[in-house]
Amino acid sequence: MSADAAARPTARRSTRRLPRGAVTAASLLLRALGATWRIERRGMDAWERELAAGARCIFAFWHARMLPLVYTHRGRGIVVLVSRHHDGEWIARVIERLGFGTVRGSSTRGGEEATRALVAAAARHPMLAFTPDGPRGPAERVKPGVVWLASRTGIPVVPVATAARRAHVFRSWDRFRVPLPFARVVVAYGAPIYVPPFEDDAGLERERVRVERALAALTADVAAAAGERS
Repeated sequence: MSADAAARPTARRSTRRLPRGAVTAASLLLRALGATWRIERRGMDAWERELAAGARCIFAFWHARMLPLVYTHRGRGIVVLVSRHHDGEWIARVIERLGFGTVRGSSTRGGEEATRALVAAAARHPMLAFTPDGPRGPAERVKPGVVWLASRTGIPVVPVATAARRAHVFRSWDRFRVPLPFARVVVAYGAPIYVPPFEDDAGLERERVRVERALAALTADVAAAAGERS
């Protein structure tokens, strides 16, 4: 899937215009920054072979740690859930320039429409992506949407984590991290999590906690491997 308008799962846009030059500059800056990183990939080869053979997955990663993945997974047509508020519009425009697709919405705004679009996208595209603690937190707490989608579609959740020892940490709700130029960046996949059907809220909560714990454990391991400073 390309990043042009014809290929996006949803094409509804904010009425607020964004400067094209700024979007282009941001995407070029990310490419240039990412090219300087010394990237170490862990636990990725086996699942990448599965994807090459036609497997499907839902990548799940914390909002604060998404930036390296925008670089390492660019140009692959991964469909990402992006919120509808203004900073989500910026994110959507930039990542579309880097070869991602987008579905717009969240658990609070556009949620029902986004859910329908994601189910439809899952039937057409092998890779979806969530920041399950986005768009506004609480940080590193999985919301139910990714678990519901995995159960509904039968597609496994693949936890993903990134870390860098040298990074700028913003004073945002999630302490968003930007690895500095020439930093060593560790990117890792966890074991795929298959979510069985559940019949009630207790089942949903059980599976939500399972995904959250797996993602938290992987993030801790990757942070330790990178020598990350809190």
